[in-house]
Amino acid sequence: MKLKKPKFWDDKKFSILIILFFPISILFLLFSFINKLKISKKFSIPIICVGNIYLGGTGKTPLVSKIFNITKSLGKNPGFIKKYYDYLEDEISILQKTGSTFVAKNRIEAINNLIKKNNDLAILDDGFQDFTIKKNFSILCFNQKQWIGNGFVIPSGPLREKLSAIKRADCVVINGKKNIKIENQIYKKNRNVKIFYSKYKPVNIDRFKDKKICAFAGIGNPSNFFDLLRENKLNLINTISFPDHWKFSISDYEYLLSEGKDAVLLTTEKDYFRIDDSYKKNIEFLKIELDIDNKDNFVELIKDNI
Repeated sequence: MKLKKPKFWDDKKFSILIILFFPISILFLLFSFINKLKISKKFSIPIICVGNIYLGGTGKTPLVSKIFNITKSLGKNPGFIKKYYDYLEDEISILQKTGSTFVAKNRIEAINNLIKKNNDLAILDDGFQDFTIKKNFSILCFNQKQWIGNGFVIPSGPLREKLSAIKRADCVVINGKKNIKIENQIYKKNRNVKIFYSKYKPVNIDRFKDKKICAFAGIGNPSNFFDLLRENKLNLINTISFPDHWKFSISDYEYLLSEGKDAVLLTTEKDYFRIDDSYKKNIEFLKIELDIDNKDNFVELIKDNI
């Protein structure tokens, strides 16, 4: 979904916009309820689903890549499942760099294609709200900084579902620092859910040290990317935000080159995939890995459910 997140979505202060959009949120909830009545198809292989209820910026794609490597080390032959939308080509490209990726307009079709290729485990990048598929293990991703925003369902807030959806999750992975308040909210909805924390580890950060950096991003929460650069002591002279999955135009490139004159133009790996090849020589991207706290326990949990 290409959108620049409204500020009131993450504002703790009540906004009149919440009331104005609330009738549409009610319709969205009604649609979600009808969607839950669909019959779920069970497959002959395990299905791991990595999803979210907060719209974008929760770290799903790095986590599914991590799970791919974990399950491969456990002797499985995993493959990624991604529902096709043209604006998700950046995420699809990143998954394809890691391993077998099956894309279709219908996830069931993609899973069937995966099985035909003799893969024995499907990892869904998104799909928590797809009730046509019976999952063996479901993970919900959150970012500790945004958490659930103002707590309302879109368009009154950033949530795809109410927080009660955690009842369907087996595991929650929070990208950020430990937060007991958040944990308590989660446990109130699902006492048995397992909670883990993750953090981004920049891989090529040293090459940008002692340089002027002009950073830009078109992801769910660009501020999280900028904060990561600041936390790693980069000399950030300018930051530019675009809507999520933004398709850059010639005028955007010219603007970026102008703003980043005499500085390194730095973006995310996801954004870099959407950059036109003729401009890539002028732009760098920060490569990251995802570290999971208590990784051994996380691996055991995955092992027990595949």
